[in-house]
Amino acid sequence: MIEAREGAMASAANVAVIGGGPAGLMAAEQLAANGHRVAVYDAMPSFGRKFLLAGIGGMNITHSEPLPALLDRYAERRDTLAPLIEAFGPDALRAWIAGLGIDTFVGSSGKVFPTEMKAAPLLRAWLARLRAAGVVFHTRHRWTGWNDAGALAFDTPHGAITVDADATVLALGGGSWARLGSDGAWAPWLQEIGAEIAPLAPANCGFDAGWSTVLAEKFAGTPIKSVALTFTDAAGKTETRRGEFVLTQTGIEGNLVYAFSARIRDAIAAHGEATIHLDLLPDFTQAKVEGEVAHPRGSRSMASHLQSRLNLKGAKASLLRECTSKDDFADPARLAAKIKALPVTLLAARPLDEAISSAGGVRFESLDGRLMLKAKPGVFCAGEMLDWEAPTGGYLLTACFATGRTAGLGAADWLAAQGKKA
Repeated sequence: MIEAREGAMASAANVAVIGGGPAGLMAAEQLAANGHRVAVYDAMPSFGRKFLLAGIGGMNITHSEPLPALLDRYAERRDTLAPLIEAFGPDALRAWIAGLGIDTFVGSSGKVFPTEMKAAPLLRAWLARLRAAGVVFHTRHRWTGWNDAGALAFDTPHGAITVDADATVLALGGGSWARLGSDGAWAPWLQEIGAEIAPLAPANCGFDAGWSTVLAEKFAGTPIKSVALTFTDAAGKTETRRGEFVLTQTGIEGNLVYAFSARIRDAIAAHGEATIHLDLLPDFTQAKVEGEVAHPRGSRSMASHLQSRLNLKGAKASLLRECTSKDDFADPARLAAKIKALPVTLLAARPLDEAISSAGGVRFESLDGRLMLKAKPGVFCAGEMLDWEAPTGGYLLTACFATGRTAGLGAADWLAAQGKKA
């Protein structure tokens, strides 16, 4: 899905793309297709490091659900991102991947994966195609803002350098996974030129729950499977989802938690804590659980009784004990109610650098429809450094590709208006 603008060859521009993740590479591809001389700069020793790490457990590239439902995943930024994703959505993305010689398939959950389940083959094919298109790559070039003359400044292994560019695309990532290059260091430099930056915050993150030493030491790292999580947000909207999560030394994390993490994070910020409710036995009705708990247990302990009657044992049983009182355990009706709706109080989001992604970044109000900074014409922003967030499941990459494409085409349009067109 490379789109070249019409027009005779004029004086092609020198364009700098800073950030070698999916958004930056997609922008570079569009610009090269429009005949411009493109150089991609990245602070790391190689490109796409976070992209590659995300693909270790199976590269979830996008999602196959109907577009209206997919767009809803972007919450308050739905309407802003809608035209970008509608122009380059899951079907277009899969076709683009096929053009790289990579087949994809839809998993049972609706998630879309490369057939090899890895990011590396896709990235290798993509970089090869970009090099063939004339894109030049520079690693270990850490952008440090603009100098007094307006040139791009970089720290390199050979010392500080400056680069004059006719246009620039910034695709610097958010604030998570600093060791892979996304450290949010760019925020002050953009604020200095007048861009509005929403504070970076953890997204798709775990939470602290203040576990007892017994639970933390015995069950940290244990998955809690086949549960349902219910949460009511500040607007009074209640949602329930089934899935699994993992107990950690300090609390909980995992896909089921990530689906609610933005709302939980915001609730903690507003109230100091947030409470979720877990149905430990979602396949059993309330009446079934009440009946089994109330069944005569003779001399057996309640723990043995719950294991025998409901197969409630191990980490689930320990979590139940952690979040209930002695009085709850002594009252079968109250205990049954807790099994079906166990309140778990969450105290804090885990640190930003541990999060899968980040919220906050360059506000769209500081950008025009082409993702160009209003405060600095010729500079475009794309990817996770923009102020949006989404749950895991392919939604993050979908928006990164779409915003990268928009920024690249936007830069090509802007350059054409300046007389730099192909």
